[in-house]
Amino acid sequence: MKLITIHSEYIKLDTFLKLADCVSTGGMAKALLHEGMVKVNGESEERRGRKLYPGDQVEVEDCGSFQVAAQ
Repeated sequence: MKLITIHSEYIKLDTFLKLADCVSTGGMAKALLHEGMVKVNGESEERRGRKLYPGDQVEVEDCGSFQVAAQ
């Protein structure tokens, strides 16, 4: 599991996916989420604007597992 450090209180899921190098654009993030390829804390997630906080875990099919960490 890779740690992704954020410098604010939270990060939106679509921005997180770009930061984790799973997608390069917001459109790609939308498609990935729509296909059900993303889980947040073990549950399938489709909302691009889902707020992620330090400690949240994100699993992306074909990309890996990540944990949100505070700076």
